[in-house]
Amino acid sequence: MSGSTQAAATGPRLYDRPAELAAVTRLSARAGAGAGGVLFVTGDPGEGRTALLARAAHDFPGTAHRIAAPAHRGAWSGVRALCAALAPHPSAGRRALRLARGEDGVTAAVDGLTGGLPVLICLDDLHLWDAHSRAALTTAWREPGPRSGRTAWLVSAARHHRLPEVPEAETVRLGRLSRDGARALLGDLCAVPPPAAVAERLLDEAAGHPGVLASAVWRLAAGPAHGSVPPSGPLVDGAVLAEVYGGLVDGLPVDSRRLLAVVALAGRGDEGSQAFAAGPEVFQAYEVTLGAVLATARATRTSVEPLDGLITDGLLCRRGDALRFEDPFLGRAALASAPASWYAGHERAAASDRTTPASAQPAPAAPAPHSVPVARPSAPVDPALARGEGHRADRLGPPAAVRALTPVVRGRSQLVRGLAALGGGPVMEAHEVLLQAAELLDDREPAEASDARFLAMEAAWAGGDVAACLAALGSGATPPGTERDFVEGLRAALTVRLDQARSALARVVARDGALDDPRLLLRAGSAALVLGDTVAASRIHARALARARAEHRTALVPRALEHLAYAELRAGRYSGAARAAREGLRAAELTGQCNIAAHQHAVLALVASVAGDGPTVTEHAGRALDTALPHGLVQAATLAEWALSRAEFGRGLAAQAASRLAPLVRPGPRGGHFALRMLVIPCFVEAAVASGRRAEARVAAEEYAVWAVQGIDGSAPAQLARCRALLARGEESAYWFGEAVRRHDSCGNDFERARTLLAYGTWLRRRRRPGDARGPLSDALVTFERAAADGWAEHARSELRATGGTTGGVTDPAALGRLTPQQQRIARLVAGGATNREVADRLTLSPRTVDHHLRSVFARLGIRSRVELPAVVGLWDAQREPDTGVPARHARA
Repeated sequence: MSGSTQAAATGPRLYDRPAELAAVTRLSARAGAGAGGVLFVTGDPGEGRTALLARAAHDFPGTAHRIAAPAHRGAWSGVRALCAALAPHPSAGRRALRLARGEDGVTAAVDGLTGGLPVLICLDDLHLWDAHSRAALTTAWREPGPRSGRTAWLVSAARHHRLPEVPEAETVRLGRLSRDGARALLGDLCAVPPPAAVAERLLDEAAGHPGVLASAVWRLAAGPAHGSVPPSGPLVDGAVLAEVYGGLVDGLPVDSRRLLAVVALAGRGDEGSQAFAAGPEVFQAYEVTLGAVLATARATRTSVEPLDGLITDGLLCRRGDALRFEDPFLGRAALASAPASWYAGHERAAASDRTTPASAQPAPAAPAPHSVPVARPSAPVDPALARGEGHRADRLGPPAAVRALTPVVRGRSQLVRGLAALGGGPVMEAHEVLLQAAELLDDREPAEASDARFLAMEAAWAGGDVAACLAALGSGATPPGTERDFVEGLRAALTVRLDQARSALARVVARDGALDDPRLLLRAGSAALVLGDTVAASRIHARALARARAEHRTALVPRALEHLAYAELRAGRYSGAARAAREGLRAAELTGQCNIAAHQHAVLALVASVAGDGPTVTEHAGRALDTALPHGLVQAATLAEWALSRAEFGRGLAAQAASRLAPLVRPGPRGGHFALRMLVIPCFVEAAVASGRRAEARVAAEEYAVWAVQGIDGSAPAQLARCRALLARGEESAYWFGEAVRRHDSCGNDFERARTLLAYGTWLRRRRRPGDARGPLSDALVTFERAAADGWAEHARSELRATGGTTGGVTDPAALGRLTPQQQRIARLVAGGATNREVADRLTLSPRTVDHHLRSVFARLGIRSRVELPAVVGLWDAQREPDTGVPARHARA
């Protein structure tokens, strides 16, 4: 970690970088105008990221700090060093900042710098910073401090590093130099111009790469090359590339580094074999078939598990059945790092391939794009299967070749085909193909057969087909341990034998701490969701995500994020659901899993419906339905339609919302998803009652009542009471609204509680009881505002205005007298400085009950936090003393 440094006296010269320098100028202008901002600069090793930062620091009119990546990558090491680097120097007449670790420390450091003047912070090699520091920096960029407007961040990162999402941030991508730019750089690098022939060779071999050109020139200057005749060997050799790309290659996990070398080594065959005779130095951007890569990996005993991650990160490019390096220099550097024994082994394998009949050569299948560790078949398969696109292949091969395949090879080929369809094709087709794979693998590979059945069940679940789910779970031998309990519990749940389901699935959830395999963790999290334990579901799915990332199982990460987003959604934690869904959407799109992307779009549409953001709902729901309808994704389609209906109801279109929801709550194959029907019913009842469809609403509510008593959904009793309140007549509605609020207080999900309070307050206002309506409506308004549910908040605000109540600011302190005795006691204790836990112990309540009462107090008093309570209580006491003659201290609870 270099400390804070001022720009050098002379800035470095840059070549062919007008667009990049223009972006830096825009950033500087924003800092000078008090707008601040972030500019990301990405590029390959040696393309000049650091030089651009140095030039920007030199040209910046204010104070500039250049900060390199920390040498020690332990947790928070970067933030500690960054804060120290940004601390004002004592000689400047200002006290050095004492900064804490984390986001607040970064923000405080930045705010302490400005002093009313623009500041540029040049942060180099973001990809080398530890994860904690990157998270802290991202938070500081997304939520700048009050005095950070004149601070600009210029941040460099490797091209393959995934940049954080920062509002209004700009990104520029460095590229190679033109011939003229490279020639100008060569002139600056050489004190004495090289011979024309050598110069042209250097320019040709460096191919416009500034770092490679500079390294080659320095090595050439240190060597014996003189005169007008170029050296016989390559000028850009393995040593040059190791110097430029060594940091990138060495920074990769060992398996990823070896696999890059395998891909480069596989290119020595076919048309590239003669070109590779001289070794890695003459490597070009040849494409190589996936089958050749897999064969080379087998010969060198290299795992192909990191392949998806290398493609996702952009280090390798895939086009159909071919792989290639986007940057040929990276391929050469990776090949130069391969053990010398690989070359001889590969030549023997290539010679064997040239003398073996084509019909007898093995062509392993591609690695599974999801979570199943599929072994490689030992007989030929269709090229479409070899590249992981089995759903596009019409058949395995000629009939005679198919008959010659063993059941295991055919089963694995079907498994690849089914996985491809599950990720991006019709899911019920995937279900059938995966079941066929399981049947073929049953006797010889039972573990792979079990995985195939679970994947078939997932396909049927996404398709909303209960019978197909049972068919996948009910065939074959029952696996042992956790998987057996999961199978038995899910069978019982799907056949509505809930007592049996609870006992089996509870055992699965209880064993989650002993599970390391992310696939098994995903099943444990799904078991928790079936049981209605959203807290456990979120925790377990977060663990599954962490394990998948730790094991570099890139193709499994989108599935883990899909499960996590849904668990957060069920728990009512909409910000967490949105965060997981956005990340899952990017991961799914990068790995080509469009079915998972559709589900994430549906989750984002539902979150947007809570916020009342109609355009965003329409966009995400439309994109979800574009994939869900042709691929049979009933679950994603149901979520998307639910989101659209909630947005319509929030805009006052009750009849339209009820018409959209009616098919979703209908039982049978033409209705909504079987696992979502009951969750949708409360919304349908509310929209149906508002649009005059009371008979349909009553039928749906009675079915929901049977569901609510099962204890599977913690918020169901409260929502059932709300449904009964909406359907009741006269004062019976008041009773059921009261029951709904009481039950909400013990089950969480503040958004649904606020919806109940809004409905209750609206009912009271229409009964001409405005004074009674203000409390529920104020409480609902505060909750909607905290949840950023703008549409719902505006609805509550309009209802509150209709009662004559205030929609903001502190109300008359006399409102404290309208609180219940319990609420008054809680308010006084909190005003005296007691914590929620202390209040709970004093009044023999649970902390959650105290929290719910306290929020009601805030809403009724028109305040936002406990900090304002002492003033309100003090004013109320001051008003009471003259009237009662009782000292306030004696009136307190």
